[in-house]
Amino acid sequence: MADVKMGSIYKSFGNTEVIHGVDLEIDDHEFVVFVGPSGCGKSTLLRLIAGLEDVTQGEIE
Repeated sequence: MADVKMGSIYKSFGNTEVIHGVDLEIDDHEFVVFVGPSGCGKSTLLRLIAGLEDVTQGEIE
């Protein structure tokens, strides 16, 4: 398992910005849970981490 580092991640669909400036670092052996209401961007964030979606701005390592 590898570390995940996200710097100033933004994701937009058309004119709708759905992820706004997320900075996150997940170290090896850490367990992370994304919790929030429907439509807040949890699945989109996971799709960005998995490389299934392209970020609009920012960097994921």
